[in-house]
Amino acid sequence: MKPFFNVQSVDQVHGYADRLSPLSPEIINLTQAGGRILARDFTSPTDLPGFKRSTMDGFALGSRDTFGASETSPGYLEIVGEVRMGVEPDFELKRGQCARIGTGGMLPKGADSVLMVEHTRLLDDTTLEVIKSVAPKGNTMGPSDDAYSGETLLKAGHRLKPQDIGLLAALGQLEVHVVKRPVVGIVSTGDEVVPVEQTPRPGQVRNVNTYTLSQQVLFAGGMPREMGLVGDDEKVLTEKVAQSLEECDLTLLSGGSSVGVRDLTAKVFLSFPTAELLVHGVGVSPGKPFIWVATEKGQLLGLPGQVASCVVAFHVFVEPVIERLLGRPVKAFARFPRKIGSLSRPLPSVSGREEYVRVSFVDSNDGPLVEPVFGKSGLLTTLIKGQGLVKVPADSEGMYAGDQVEVMLFP
Repeated sequence: MKPFFNVQSVDQVHGYADRLSPLSPEIINLTQAGGRILARDFTSPTDLPGFKRSTMDGFALGSRDTFGASETSPGYLEIVGEVRMGVEPDFELKRGQCARIGTGGMLPKGADSVLMVEHTRLLDDTTLEVIKSVAPKGNTMGPSDDAYSGETLLKAGHRLKPQDIGLLAALGQLEVHVVKRPVVGIVSTGDEVVPVEQTPRPGQVRNVNTYTLSQQVLFAGGMPREMGLVGDDEKVLTEKVAQSLEECDLTLLSGGSSVGVRDLTAKVFLSFPTAELLVHGVGVSPGKPFIWVATEKGQLLGLPGQVASCVVAFHVFVEPVIERLLGRPVKAFARFPRKIGSLSRPLPSVSGREEYVRVSFVDSNDGPLVEPVFGKSGLLTTLIKGQGLVKVPADSEGMYAGDQVEVMLFP
């Protein structure tokens, strides 16, 4: 019996993603950690920087020795030494004394601040004229100003940025606990699809989806694994999906979820032990023929064959699954910056389905306007000409010219 085509909402699909468990953690070298997802909270093992240090080039001193100093009524201090970079000072300042210090240098005992060079005059090798006062702790950093021992600095699920890597290096962390990247098998299918290096005959198209999906998986934090191009052959398709289930955490099949061959995808997916049909159609455009079958070995997702529809459906359905496997909240378009603008013209839609419309920004006297990029769902160039997407809610029949909309900008 054919599986029942039961249209669900996007929120319902995301609810299934919420049920997934994150992949197991692994330990990797700090140099490889950029963009990876932390598997557990990171707490500082020590204070940072761990000592009182200067944030300016100048003179380390006791701030009370500068109080009242000005251009017309300067103060005078004795220069008794110089702080060497990377070395703990072996002297202590007394009242009326100071020492040369560079940015990052450790304050000697007896000093609580640093007076900038610009606020001094050197009278001779041992005499400093002070023409401006400095407050206690001025131009200095305390031992735990950057971080204190036991402080939670980075939370589990955080995507590591370059500055995070720098912080971990400053705290002596050569290795990091991160969530394993999901391995995503990609199968493209269709009798009309030919390899990229082959010249298509009339009625044929090149295999674009394998390459597009591979890059989307990489950008989303996964590891793509190309499983090959397969015609509409149930036996071969089943073998490819079986191989992907064995080797990968997630399997994407594009091309077999359009009208006519949708049932073949569902049949192949449901042929595996413990297979459970979760989704067989979604109230969304583009992406309505999306299929999701869960098995004990992994998730099987069927995407539209049309390239532009496949690209958008990936962000709506697949990216939230990858986010969850990485231990992050389920979210579509997770890496898309947002920008607000006004619609340049009415945007009609059909109530009962969520719609994602390609748009671009155009200049006007009133500021940037959001211009819909109209075109059939299979046109790849509409994604190139467009700068982002606008979501039209399922309970809406469209939007009016001048309405404020949130544009999800292509990363």
